[in-house]
Amino acid sequence: MLTPPRTVVRRDGGLYALERALQRRGFRYVAGADEAGRGACAGPLVAAAAVLPEGRRGEIDELADSKLLTPAARERVYDEVVARALAYAVVVIPAEEVDARGLHVCNLAAMRRALASLTTRPEYVLTDGFGVDGLDVPGLAVWKGDRVAACVAAASVLAKVTRDRIMVELDERFPGYGFAEHKGYITAEHSAALRALGPCREHRFSYVNVAAVSGRDGRPPRARRPAGADAAPPEPAAGLPGLGPSAFAGRPDEPVGRTGAPGGTVGVALGEQPRPPASVGEDVVMEGGVR
Repeated sequence: MLTPPRTVVRRDGGLYALERALQRRGFRYVAGADEAGRGACAGPLVAAAAVLPEGRRGEIDELADSKLLTPAARERVYDEVVARALAYAVVVIPAEEVDARGLHVCNLAAMRRALASLTTRPEYVLTDGFGVDGLDVPGLAVWKGDRVAACVAAASVLAKVTRDRIMVELDERFPGYGFAEHKGYITAEHSAALRALGPCREHRFSYVNVAAVSGRDGRPPRARRPAGADAAPPEPAAGLPGLGPSAFAGRPDEPVGRTGAPGGTVGVALGEQPRPPASVGEDVVMEGGVR
């Protein structure tokens, strides 16, 4: 049996080199998956998957790791990805689900569901950082994949913009925390607000800094979510950009109490056309991003 020649992808080959190499090997539809919000202590975890077309149509100006783009550039790239992608999907995991199941479990489940929701079935999958099991196609975990593979960068932009828009909406529902500015990440301003106001329903009570101000430090991490915080599970998101008020229905807007058990669900937003984007606050240094 003849061994096929080895494929070499040059480090300086650019953002599209890995996908093009796979396509030359017969994997026409290469999907990328990534997430946003792992390091945040408030708001949802959002994962996305995307399949870009072959050739020039799949080459998007300004496409890069979402953390390296300005908010305005991310919005432009987001629109281009939505317009050009053969398929894309976004999965939103609410904070209570992260508390109930754990961050890494939710992260894998969200990326798996996003990939399974693609209307164009991928023939190869690239993921950022770590592999996702349970897929019926070959895949590769790529270190800093959002800076190496275009489809992963596209997924990172979809996830980041979707999550940022959600956090802007949450800032209006839960004023005082500064969600529109820091997007739920741990900053000096956010920490000060947590100490002054206590956590709200969109905080992750399984995170040490939130638990420390919730009065439940001695309880196991997944028992820290207060009763009444999730009186009704959120409805599945109806669209990508802002998700709308129904995504957070059934939960009062005041800060929460300090007892109870977790609940929640997973909402999937597929490839609907976006509504006009909400304004997104300036990023600060979070998830490795820069101002």
